[in-house]
Amino acid sequence: MNAPVFIRGFSKIASQYDATICDVWGVVHNGVDAFQPAIDAIRRFRMERGPAILLSNAPRLADGVEAQFVRLGIPLDFYDGIVTSGSVAREDLIRRLDGRGELPLFYLGPARDNPVFHGLNIRFVDVDAAELVFCTGLLDDDSEVPADYLKTLETFHARRLPFLCANPDVVVQRGDRLVYCAGALARLYESLGGRVIYFGKPHRAVFERALEMARRISPADKAIVIGDGIETDIGGARNLNLDALFIAGGIHAGDDEAALAKLFQENRVQAVAAMRALCW
Repeated sequence: MNAPVFIRGFSKIASQYDATICDVWGVVHNGVDAFQPAIDAIRRFRMERGPAILLSNAPRLADGVEAQFVRLGIPLDFYDGIVTSGSVAREDLIRRLDGRGELPLFYLGPARDNPVFHGLNIRFVDVDAAELVFCTGLLDDDSEVPADYLKTLETFHARRLPFLCANPDVVVQRGDRLVYCAGALARLYESLGGRVIYFGKPHRAVFERALEMARRISPADKAIVIGDGIETDIGGARNLNLDALFIAGGIHAGDDEAALAKLFQENRVQAVAAMRALCW
């Protein structure tokens, strides 16, 4: 499969769609700076074409995503709803708690992601007492790499603990550099033979939730996925037979068209168009 054709603006293809499912990190912001042209483009689509649902692999709930928007000076009026991998992972914990008093788990992640557990009868325990591992990311993604967790993951595997990954992203752009996410730890655990359960893109459940949210607003007969992750965003669009607009900035900012073509072929995905950054 070839790399998609680059276009100058979303307006070139927007009239073909009546809903959009748009990635957040790498499209709307990079964790440090807001991308105002992207925000304006999503708002314009929402006004002229149909609902805009933000779909994030953030291992937190929608209000946590909005809290980051506020910190970055991003308005809360350019989209119709937010679906996160954290919210879907939380629902899995709720199912596991059904009919029992508490759930003992080992939590692997930074304190900022703790709200995903609020209101749930979770008992945080060490490895020896855990029934499963719930991972939202590295403890310090500014300085750590997945290899730092090898011995910890080997301990999990020795106990055959299922590893719940609340963010399938391997890396994400933060400012001008890339940092590792929970997906990197999950892949390392799989390489050891461990069992991983993923929540988020590219898996169907979060896309179906986003489509359901859009269709509560309008029929949304033809939605387009916008994102900068070839495996997560574009792969997820393929899994639901949806068109995709690839944003070739973010984690792929350094890739030329030949490199992108190779990545699209390796991942067996395609997109109707590409842009270096989203704008109208």
